[in-house]
Amino acid sequence: MRILVINPNSSTAMTNGMLLAAKSTPISNSVEVVPMTASSNAPASIDDMEDIEISTKVILTELPAIDFSRDGFDAILVACFSVHSLVPELSARFDVPVTGIFEASILTALSLLKPGEQWGIVTTGSFWDKHLSDGVYDFLGVDAGRNTKFAGVATSGLTAGDFHSVSPEDVKAKLSLATKDLLKSGHVACVVLGCGGMAGLEGVIRSAATEVYGRKRADDLYIVDGVKAGIMQLHQSINGTRTFK
Repeated sequence: MRILVINPNSSTAMTNGMLLAAKSTPISNSVEVVPMTASSNAPASIDDMEDIEISTKVILTELPAIDFSRDGFDAILVACFSVHSLVPELSARFDVPVTGIFEASILTALSLLKPGEQWGIVTTGSFWDKHLSDGVYDFLGVDAGRNTKFAGVATSGLTAGDFHSVSPEDVKAKLSLATKDLLKSGHVACVVLGCGGMAGLEGVIRSAATEVYGRKRADDLYIVDGVKAGIMQLHQSINGTRTFK
């Protein structure tokens, strides 16, 4: 299987981090991951709706350079944790499974919960609070606040680019505070990393969980990386189209 992983911002550092995550799943040996990074015409960090719209236009302009029939891609992953317009745009253009890391993370989180448990998102700036919350309810097809399994969104005040430019101490401090806020809001058993740039920061989340929950419960906490979730979800989707179509 060949999966095209599209980073719609122009940060190659972020692409490299996501590529490492994509290649570290249990099914990685059966999947070839091919990365694509948007050119400098796209934002270096996607932090609001304008950035989403610009990055969509850039990718749609640059994507035709890829020959899908020659390269034989079986699926496409949009590696931006947002309700990204590239997902429906690419789904309409290509007859292969397409998902974003946002959508894949929701499905993964729900599959991990036991009855009575909740999941939530730890992310970057304040824009994402409403954007992601509304996106979750829309994806699940329920009215806002009507899904008892969703504990909500906690923001750290960082940007996606900060994970590769701000000191590790500052990143850890802000991410820890956001994580603690989320964990105190309910019976959270699964935390989703709400930014592609957060790949590899699971240790920060678990450390914060230890302070809130204690060691045993923190060790049992699921921490979902969206890129890993996306690769595994698309692997299943490819098999599904081959099996059921």
